[in-house]
Amino acid sequence: MDSQTPAYPVTYRNRLRRRHDRGHYDHATVHAILDAAMLCHVAYVIDGQPYCTPTGFWREGGTLLWHGSSASRMLRAQADGVPVCVTVTHMDAIVLARCGFNHSINYRSVMAYGRARLVTDPAAKLRAMDGFINRFFPGRSAVLRAPSAQEIKATSVVEMPIDQASAKIRDLPPHDDEDDYAVPAWTALIPLRTVVGEAEPDPRQHPDADRAAGGIAAYRAGRTTDEVFAETARLYEADPGDTEPGDTDRD
Repeated sequence: MDSQTPAYPVTYRNRLRRRHDRGHYDHATVHAILDAAMLCHVAYVIDGQPYCTPTGFWREGGTLLWHGSSASRMLRAQADGVPVCVTVTHMDAIVLARCGFNHSINYRSVMAYGRARLVTDPAAKLRAMDGFINRFFPGRSAVLRAPSAQEIKATSVVEMPIDQASAKIRDLPPHDDEDDYAVPAWTALIPLRTVVGEAEPDPRQHPDADRAAGGIAAYRAGRTTDEVFAETARLYEADPGDTEPGDTDRD
């Protein structure tokens, strides 16, 4: 990585300690791994007790966002800017070797650090709620019923500007110590993928519902979620499809 490549600063907090050759700090690699996921784990500490909460999330530029119930302990704790670590991991393959020590997993992972805070501005909160929909289902918010005042009140949105981040990637074939190649154990790389299946329409589907306007064009059966989420991320970056409060397209 040259000095002109946009990258997150490397400090004691995010520097890889082990197998640093697998580490990446550039924005392109970190963001690509984040954008290929819909689920993350948010780690934080409340009164000395560590917690790690799985939740849906999305990225807007250098900021991660997630939301949940206003009654959530995690979201209440993050109201005032609590330090958090957000992690994403993709398991890409199982690696079988000739000894247990050399068995491994191929993976892509990111650890992102920052201070999470609640989004309190009503207009920004509503845009973020629509943003979560549009990030994964481009333009879908425009065909949905607008959220009610009670739904908005019951939902909290958290944003975390990424202060530091590191990616770690393993993408290697089976490897053994030279003497172990005489061991008659079957070895292989077993790829793993999460694949989109055929959509199962709601039995109470509205007769006027238009699948083409549902924001799911990318979700074709047989595609990997990596491909789908990366595609919808590019579309969202090009056109977030923001809907201002009171926009008549949502009425």
